Amino acid sequence: MTPLRACTIFAAALLFTTACGNSDDASAAAAQARPGKEGGASSATSGVVGTKSARPSTGNGDAGGAGSGSGSGQRSIASITLAKQDVAVVRKGNIEEGVSVTGDLRPIEVVEIRARIEGDLVGVYVREGESVRAGQLLARFEDSEQSSLLSSAKADKLAIGSELATAQWTLDQTSELFKAGAVAERDFKLAQQAVATATAKLAAAEARVRATSSVLGDTRAVATTTGVISKKAVENGEHISRGATLFTLVRTNVLELVAAVPARYSSTVRVGQTVSFSADGRAFDGKVARVSPMVDPATRSVTVYVQVPNPADMLKGGTFAAGRVLSRTISDVLVVPTTALRLTGDGQQFVYRIAGNAVDVANVQLGVVDERGGVAEVLDGLADGDRIIVGNVGTLGRGMLVVIAGEEGPATGRPSRAGTQSRP
Repeated sequence: MTPLRACTIFAAALLFTTACGNSDDASAAAAQARPGKEGGASSATSGVVGTKSARPSTGNGDAGGAGSGSGSGQRSIASITLAKQDVAVVRKGNIEEGVSVTGDLRPIEVVEIRARIEGDLVGVYVREGESVRAGQLLARFEDSEQSSLLSSAKADKLAIGSELATAQWTLDQTSELFKAGAVAERDFKLAQQAVATATAKLAAAEARVRATSSVLGDTRAVATTTGVISKKAVENGEHISRGATLFTLVRTNVLELVAAVPARYSSTVRVGQTVSFSADGRAFDGKVARVSPMVDPATRSVTVYVQVPNPADMLKGGTFAAGRVLSRTISDVLVVPTTALRLTGDGQQFVYRIAGNAVDVANVQLGVVDERGGVAEVLDGLADGDRIIVGNVGTLGRGMLVVIAGEEGPATGRPSRAGTQSRP
């Protein structure tokens, strides 16, 4: 093949390829210019998908949108179901004002019976818990030596008494003779001196009798007051040193509480005021017996002594008691249970009030608070007849619907069960 012919064939092939390319481009342009049945359907489908991705469509899409709008625009309102005891009604009543006191009730008198001599015990006659009367014999020491000394002292007293009687007779006779001039004055003076000497000896003998009688009495340990033996520290037969504790005796017919009252309240506490106590689940009344005249500089408090009668020994010494010194009783005031009171972060007192069928928050101003009675006086924020929530019933908030068990629930707006908090 000649070079001329090869060039001719190559040029023809190049022209054919270019013509085919232009024909394909024209066909594609024509297809885009006039939509066919299949192309139009495809384009419509593609357009609908794009519209759904961008925004909800009309028709069935609007119902879904409305449902979505209702779910986001109308939030469900929470509610809470309360028992009847969780709700209290604000009423007018009486409240007591006073100062709280706490402490241990101690016996009015605690006595330690100690040994007055050194010796051996030959008898112990009481045990712990026994009631004794004043003067009752509790224990006895061996007393043979003391008895002998007392007998000797009594004998000396008798001898000196006889000597005094003789000296007095001699004086009487000498006095008659001296008046008659039968004896000298010297003899009369000697007779007077003998009587004086015998009188002094008799006084000394009587003192020895009293002393030895006291020593003999020290061999007997007796109760110094009426009470109960709380501790026995000895046994029969022991050798006891002088001053050792034998028994501890307590008098519990009156108990005393020593309490510290803050200095700012000390002016309201006076001798004779009534004190209401609670101890061992029972209520008792006492009286303020004494008030310290000084303020303790360490605690800034005043010591108050309160006595509680205990004739039947219903209370035991050492029992913890909580009481209240009553200063006055306030009548016809709004009172609420202290369990209804809440406290905000900044110290404001408030209560949850039920307004209609919803929870409302009511700030309150308090007056007297009776912690023992569990009530507080409300000066402002509530009205007679208001219903409030007491105790711990769970999480509460303003606007929450309230359903009280046993009563008809809210008429409208009751939320679904899933959004309801309930308390049995």
